[in-house]
Amino acid sequence: MATLVILRHGESVANRDNIFTGWSDVPLTAKGRGQAVAAGKLVAETGIQFAALHTSMLQRAIVTSDIVLEAIDQLYIPEYKSWRLNERHYGALRGKNKAAVQAEVGERQVKIWRRSFETVPPLLDHVTQDRRYDQFGPHVEPRGESLEMAYHRLMPYWEDQVAPRLLNGDNQLIVAHGSTLRALIKYLDQVADADISQVEVANGEPIQYDFDDRLNVLKKTVL
Repeated sequence: MATLVILRHGESVANRDNIFTGWSDVPLTAKGRGQAVAAGKLVAETGIQFAALHTSMLQRAIVTSDIVLEAIDQLYIPEYKSWRLNERHYGALRGKNKAAVQAEVGERQVKIWRRSFETVPPLLDHVTQDRRYDQFGPHVEPRGESLEMAYHRLMPYWEDQVAPRLLNGDNQLIVAHGSTLRALIKYLDQVADADISQVEVANGEPIQYDFDDRLNVLKKTVL
C-alpha cells in the first residue's frame, strides 16, 4: 500500500488580484506562504514519509513545495519539476482580470472557459518560449488549453513518474495547481466529463489518497 498527497500552492498574487494566470510566473502572497506553512503542519501530523516530491516549473508551486518540505522535515527527499504539472494555459485570457472579462462577455461564458472540460479559451496569437522550457524542445508552451488538453499532457507524467513509484510502495507528494490537480482528481476519482465543473481544489488544502497494491483508491481524505 502507498500514499499520495496532492496540494495546490498557496495564494498567489494573481489569486489575490483575481487574474487569469496559467503559465505566467507569479509569486505567493504573505497569505499564500502562511497557507503553505499550515498545509505542511497538517501533512506533518499524518507522519507520512515521502520518497519524492513532484511539482511544476512555476514559482508559486515550487516555493510552496519548499515550505511544506521544511515543515515536515523532509527537505532531503528528491524533487522533480515538470512542465506537465504546470497550471492549465489560459491563452489570451492570461493576465486579464476575471471580473473585467466577465463584464465583457458574461458570467456564463467565463464559467464555461474556467470550469468545463472541453472548451478552449481564446488562443494567444503566438508564444515566445520561456528559456526554462528550452530543454524540452520548441513549442512546449501552448497558445491556450482546455482542461481536457491539460489532462492529456499531465497523464504521461502520472504514468511514467508517479504511478510506478507508488506501485513500488513509495509515498509521493505532488504540489501543483488548481486545474492540473482537478485533472488528476478526475482520473483518480473517475469523475465524468460533465461533472468536472463541480470539482474545486482550494489553495493550501492537502488531499491524501491511500492505494492498494494495484493503485485502486482505498481511501481519500481532505486533511
